[in-house]
Amino acid sequence: MSGITLVVLCAGNSSRFELTAKKQWLRIDNSPLWLFVTNRLKEFYDFEKIIIASHKNELNYMKNFSDEFIFVEGGETRQKSMQNALAQVSSDYVMFTDVARACIPKKVIENLISSKDDATCIVPVLNVNDTVVFKNETINRDEVKLIQTPQLSKVEVLKQALNTNKEFTDDSSAIKDIGGTVKYVQGSIESKKITFEEDIDTISSLSAPSKNFFTGTGFDIHPFEDNKKMFLGGIEIDVPYGFKAHSDGDVLIHSLIDALLGAAGAGDIGEFFPDTSEEFKDIDSKVLLKNIVTFIYNVGYEIVNVDLTIIAQKPKINPYKQTIKNTIAKYLNIEKQFVNIKATTAEKLGFIGRSEGVAVQSIATLKYYDWKRK
Repeated sequence: MSGITLVVLCAGNSSRFELTAKKQWLRIDNSPLWLFVTNRLKEFYDFEKIIIASHKNELNYMKNFSDEFIFVEGGETRQKSMQNALAQVSSDYVMFTDVARACIPKKVIENLISSKDDATCIVPVLNVNDTVVFKNETINRDEVKLIQTPQLSKVEVLKQALNTNKEFTDDSSAIKDIGGTVKYVQGSIESKKITFEEDIDTISSLSAPSKNFFTGTGFDIHPFEDNKKMFLGGIEIDVPYGFKAHSDGDVLIHSLIDALLGAAGAGDIGEFFPDTSEEFKDIDSKVLLKNIVTFIYNVGYEIVNVDLTIIAQKPKINPYKQTIKNTIAKYLNIEKQFVNIKATTAEKLGFIGRSEGVAVQSIATLKYYDWKRK
């Protein structure tokens, strides 16, 4: 086959971006940046396949956004992500692009494709207009080029080039290393890469995140177990019994996690922390909450508020409400005033009324991280 496969790389941690949301999850209206970029490039050419390389923690969540694309787990490095994606490529050519280049013009794609038979790898570049100094010596700026993506390569050669322990920063470097040919075509200043917070100006012309709010509910219930410590809302409760559960049984945190995931459309607690895994046996539920809150912020949300209802005949909740509020606010990275806790009994009805366990119902509200206000 002589078609072209597009691969969008978005498995990175955005460690240099230094905002709470990862750059691939910044919203353009309601679309995360990775989806906006992919749909934009899809309009420029009829690709044989489109593959998205995702961070492993976000792979299942990404699949909620489209059935059109192939999603693969990325690696710890760009190169490993490329190799994982190449395993799904059956065309003769592949075009790799970084999600951080959000506004690639159609002309760049046309330049790459029209030159695909001219070399092993086709690369967009920018010439340098400023004086260039290298190791304290001024060098000829006409011999310096700024390399961009996407880059278009012959699949079999690129696979061979990446089959090494060497690490390369782009496709063309790997292909050059095994003697492949590279052709440079005109790139675009519009293809500037988002790397640091200040680079967000690159997409300032794009639509701001929508002002929508997203609400999720959670519910969890656990029976008591004698001679076990009780943890509720992240704190220890002074009673001679705890909760029967695979983890520490913190029914409030479990309910809250489901509410947060529900608001984000990201499934439920069992998908992230299955109760069949020994990894989570007797685990502190605050660890689970911390992981979920990180996920929520990473994929482009802010937590607005939470409302928690504890249904218990015993123990008495009122003496602990303020401490629980402080703990939950700390782990959600929101102010205490945005955490509400209500406590009620079951009026001695059912197993809760018989003092055999506790249930918690949670509601969480999220909104998109507003990168326009930064």
